[in-house]
Amino acid sequence: MTFARTALFAVAFVVAAVLSPFSSAGSEKVALLAAIDGAIGPASSKQLEEALDTAAKRNAAVLILEIDTPGGLVTSMREMIADILASPVPVIGYVAPAGGHAASAGTYILYATHVAAMAPGTNLGAATPVEIGGLPSLPGGDQGDKGKDDQKNASGRPAGDAMMAKVTNDAVALIRSLAELRGRNGDWGEKAVREAASLSANAAQQEHVIDFVARDTTELLQLADGRTVDVAGRKVVLATRGLPVETLEPGWFIRLLAVITDPNTAVVLMLVGVYGIVFEFTSPGAVAPGVIGTICLVLGLYALDLLPINFTGLALMLLGIAFLVIEAFNPTVVLGLGGVAAFLFGATILLRVEGPGFTMSWAVIGPAAALTLGLALLTGTYVLAARRNPPRVGREAMRGLPAEILDWQGGEGHVLAWGERWRARADEPVAVGDSVEVTGVGDLVLTVRRRHVAGNGQGETG
Repeated sequence: MTFARTALFAVAFVVAAVLSPFSSAGSEKVALLAAIDGAIGPASSKQLEEALDTAAKRNAAVLILEIDTPGGLVTSMREMIADILASPVPVIGYVAPAGGHAASAGTYILYATHVAAMAPGTNLGAATPVEIGGLPSLPGGDQGDKGKDDQKNASGRPAGDAMMAKVTNDAVALIRSLAELRGRNGDWGEKAVREAASLSANAAQQEHVIDFVARDTTELLQLADGRTVDVAGRKVVLATRGLPVETLEPGWFIRLLAVITDPNTAVVLMLVGVYGIVFEFTSPGAVAPGVIGTICLVLGLYALDLLPINFTGLALMLLGIAFLVIEAFNPTVVLGLGGVAAFLFGATILLRVEGPGFTMSWAVIGPAAALTLGLALLTGTYVLAARRNPPRVGREAMRGLPAEILDWQGGEGHVLAWGERWRARADEPVAVGDSVEVTGVGDLVLTVRRRHVAGNGQGETG
């Protein structure tokens, strides 16, 4: 029995040792797909980072990065390129679906991927930096002609500015370094930066900008199979034919990030936050405005922290909001107009770098400023009217009220005022039945005096 048990355990151990590599190998053979759809920004960078992390943990064969973007922020683009270059998992860049494009920042990202492909009916290019710190579009053409005053760039503005040349040359150096790393056409990459050149899928393959054209992910994996790529300094032969493709959906945080990092949304969140908190302070106990306002303000500030903002612009916007809040409680035309002007000027220079999907929309900012001014003026009107109207409650409301003496002795007695019996005193002689008026209230004792009909038109105020 002992021998039989030992033999049984030995057989089980051998079978487990033989089958284990096959089962683990089978679980590794998967291609993950992450779709970057829309403007390149903080949400895109975070999505790619999480996709690469998941691919590394699952030891995926490849990560397919499906790209359809008009471009976006340079800062997010560089973060994505750095993540791809450091990735331990091969990344296949795939411009899809048909009708999609990898413009501007998308072109740089495609150049950085280990394998670059496009679907029929797609295009890439137009990689010229458009807006840097509010400066005009960057010039096209070569360096030798940049000193000519009459040269025009794609937007029709004079070229030759030193800062614009620096940014252009930096972008050219980046795309050339990526082209050299991946063995792609660096000359066309420079042309895409300087002249905003674009290519269709087939033309891009002919120009050696991409590796091949694939109709779908199945064909993409077949054509990528057997290629040798450099992955983080080591040579890897891709074995991708017939791999199942699993799509990685972005989580709720990335979806939220994509919404709030729109600068217009961030500004609106800030406005809602500020006015929610102001309403809570002016009407304590409402709770909901304070809670919602605090959440919106924190989300707005978090979104702006992720964007390349000009802090002078942000300070001007906050100053404008502060002026409008003061206008609501201390009505003056100057503060209201000054607040709107500061808010609009701040919105104009809020972003240091603008790109597709990351521009301030006057269709949002203009109405927001007008609505804020309108609320401030409306609140100020009510505040001013309340100050001018006579008080209706409290001590001040009782001044001038008529009263009837009920009993009186030695300068003190009781009177009937506002339908109630009050203790009262007077500094002048009065008697029961005299018509008096209240001049003050102290320690629940009214001070009264004889009413002079001719002096104040019977003096009745309420």
